[in-house]
Amino acid sequence: MASSREYFDFIIDQLSLVDGITSRKMMGEYILYCDGRIFGGIYDDRFLVKPTKSALAKMPEAKRELPYDGAKEMLLVEDVENREFLKDLVSSILSDLK
Repeated sequence: MASSREYFDFIIDQLSLVDGITSRKMMGEYILYCDGRIFGGIYDDRFLVKPTKSALAKMPEAKRELPYDGAKEMLLVEDVENREFLKDLVSSILSDLK
């Protein structure tokens, strides 16, 4: 199942406090970048992020899910309503990826 444009638009709006967010549509899903670095994506209407040290610390109970068959596990972000949390989460992930 591909992600809906409506869910993509919702997540992008929720990430509006983060500067530099871009995306790339691939096979019905969306890869999310910030300042040119991949930090997560939208897969089957799920917002998933890389399981970095900071992401694991901020979401210790997060479910690990596969974005697609054969991929590495990512963390499911369930608190998508909290823009401040999402800003902090993405900023922390990007710091880990430097």
